[in-house]
Amino acid sequence: MSRQSSSHQRSETDKGTTEQAPTEGPTPESPPEADPEATPDPEATPDLPARRQDDTGERDAVPDQEVSSVHDTVAAPKGWRAKYPAVARTVAWTVTGLSLALVFLALLLPTQLSLIEPSAFMRIPVEGVFGATLLLMLPSPARRVVAVLAGVVLGALTILNLLDIGFNEFLGRGFNVVLDWILLDDAQSYVKDALGDTAATAAVIGVVVLAVAMLVLMGLAVLRISNVMARNSAVATRTTLVLGTVWVMCAALGVQVAGAPFASRSTTALVQDRAERVRKTLKDEREFAKVAAVDTYGDTPGDQLLTGLRGKDMMFTFIESYGRSAIEDPAIAPGVDKTLKNATKRLNKAGFASKSGWLTSATYGGSSWLGHSTFLTGLWIDNQNRYRTVTAGDHMSLTRAFQRTGAWRTVGIMPGVTKGWPEGKFYGLDHVYDSRDLGYKGPKFSWSTMPDQYALKAFEHLEHGKKRDKPLMSEIILTSSHQPWAPIPKTIPWSQVGDGSVYKGIEKAGKNPADVFTDSNKVKAEYGKSIQYSVNSLIDYVLKYGNKNTVLVFLGDHQPLARVSGNNASRDVPVAIVAHDKAVLDRISHWGWEDGLMPGAKAPVWKMNSFRDRFLDAYGPNPGGATAPSSPSTSPKASPEAAPKASAKR
Repeated sequence: MSRQSSSHQRSETDKGTTEQAPTEGPTPESPPEADPEATPDPEATPDLPARRQDDTGERDAVPDQEVSSVHDTVAAPKGWRAKYPAVARTVAWTVTGLSLALVFLALLLPTQLSLIEPSAFMRIPVEGVFGATLLLMLPSPARRVVAVLAGVVLGALTILNLLDIGFNEFLGRGFNVVLDWILLDDAQSYVKDALGDTAATAAVIGVVVLAVAMLVLMGLAVLRISNVMARNSAVATRTTLVLGTVWVMCAALGVQVAGAPFASRSTTALVQDRAERVRKTLKDEREFAKVAAVDTYGDTPGDQLLTGLRGKDMMFTFIESYGRSAIEDPAIAPGVDKTLKNATKRLNKAGFASKSGWLTSATYGGSSWLGHSTFLTGLWIDNQNRYRTVTAGDHMSLTRAFQRTGAWRTVGIMPGVTKGWPEGKFYGLDHVYDSRDLGYKGPKFSWSTMPDQYALKAFEHLEHGKKRDKPLMSEIILTSSHQPWAPIPKTIPWSQVGDGSVYKGIEKAGKNPADVFTDSNKVKAEYGKSIQYSVNSLIDYVLKYGNKNTVLVFLGDHQPLARVSGNNASRDVPVAIVAHDKAVLDRISHWGWEDGLMPGAKAPVWKMNSFRDRFLDAYGPNPGGATAPSSPSTSPKASPEAAPKASAKR
């Protein structure tokens, strides 16, 4: 055969092959287009590429790898997807859209409730751009594994962000992954005490389900996105490149939206911040143990302590959540201020005098025991690790100083304690009366186990009203002003208090905690009423049962949570000293405190941990000779998670 005829034969063969190839667009015989979002069906048999044919008519077999690739990308749908293609496409796009939204929201979720607004999500997260780039580069098996792991990690970070929101709302600081897990148990106990067993059980189940769902859904969402990108790699690559370019340009130019960078790296920053807090927390734990071992008055003999108060009956009383907002917030202050002014007048009329100032608490919104220990030990105790460290040692508390003298009987009235409290020994209390020892037969008032007036009456019956050969030093915790501030007890004649049964009707007629706590206006009003009740109960007690040797020191343990005190509230709490003997207040005349129970805006503000040394100096044998600084060298700085502003439990 000549070269020309051979060439003609190949041309005819090629022509025939060409005529059999599909023209542009689908033909009547063509199968329906596969849904790009549909999951490939391994049992479906798609049209394979035309086999190559050489001059001799022999056809080459299609490589197995090419067949496999076709199966992965263009498998025809089966089942309901084939029967309802429009519905299948809608469902596929909806699932993909929801997956993108979930991941996008997780990457940009703020850690404070007040910052959650539309502008917070009008940014490009660099973590999303980086993650998309990585997934596009990986082969199929590795891509699926990395996608699921990345989703689970993102879910865990989202859970921590939600915990941050809760802790910022209640405690004014973020969640500490080293220290704060114990507070989740306190939160459950608080819900149980305030709303009952059913609500507490439902809350626990809800939290567990939410946590598991977050991990699972986030893993599935990232996997879904990665599969869609793999099936549409060209579009996904171009989109990722564009977003990455825009991010770099906006980052370089400092473009902002509503005061926040448009080129976001918030998730990376949060991870770095948490890692840094963990490092600082572990370091703080080691350093604080050394700080707690140093005590200005640790070796002072008992006969050199508190010589200016010998023979006085001392009462150190903490009023739950009694903060600066109670006196200065326009929505709360009118009622509280009137109560304090009237109480001052009543005390003056009975021969008592008072002075007051401000202390900056180590805690906010809750964890009252941190405020108590800071006030009594002279150490800045703003986390559970510090509390455990100091209470496990022998650092001298203010109450223990009274015990060391041997001149006082020391007792604690703790209506908020419902089980064993070994810290009583550390605080130098000869006897502790908890909620089980006070003989109360009435109803609980939400979290508070008993009304303040009853706790004070029990104190009078069990200790203060008895004959003794020594004066009494008492630490008393009043709890009626604990959130959720409903129902609130009412003051009744002291002769009617009895075993507390009289409060059943009062509690039943009170307001529902859920109605109050969820209403921003009601919660402020009821909080103010609870403070008025606690202050009135305490002052009424002093006026009825106090005498010329009574000395009362009372203060708040911390500010109420942000819903009441505001997002930018200080940590300041009022503190006052009441005495019948003028010489007692003369010893603190150099403090600059103001007369009366209500400190003004210009009254001194000290850190709470400075009070112990100032007090021991003022009432020691040489007052004014060794005044402690406002920020003692024994506790120069706060621990890592301290923040300038909301608890599940006291």
